[in-house]
Amino acid sequence: MSRLLKLTAIIEMATGLGLMATPSVVVRLLLGSPLDTSAAVMLGRVAGAALLALGVACWLARDDTQSRAARGLVVAMLIYNIAATAVLAFAGIGLGLHGVALWPAVVLHAVMTIWCITTLLRTQAAAQHNNKASE
Repeated sequence: MSRLLKLTAIIEMATGLGLMATPSVVVRLLLGSPLDTSAAVMLGRVAGAALLALGVACWLARDDTQSRAARGLVVAMLIYNIAATAVLAFAGIGLGLHGVALWPAVVLHAVMTIWCITTLLRTQAAAQHNNKASE
């Protein structure tokens, strides 16, 4: 779980900072279209702040992998990665949007989804093993 939290922290903090600083550039890389209204730019910055917060939470939890809070964080990351995979894939397939980073981002989020699932399953199996051993 520690590697998952560290890598997620780095990816999400970098993406969050990019969206906060230059949201139109990040969106152009992902979707091939810049943000062309001030409202869209502000929304991009808010999304960046949310990703930065997720990244910081993952970084702070990187050594606390046995707690319920850390598992809850991985569940939250799982939901985020499923949603990001679906939304970005729909942007490419359903809406015909395409930037140079779109499909790499879809693949990255799909891989992170699988990693979150396997981490949660391993954590659950270890907890069940520890419960049986203590009985």
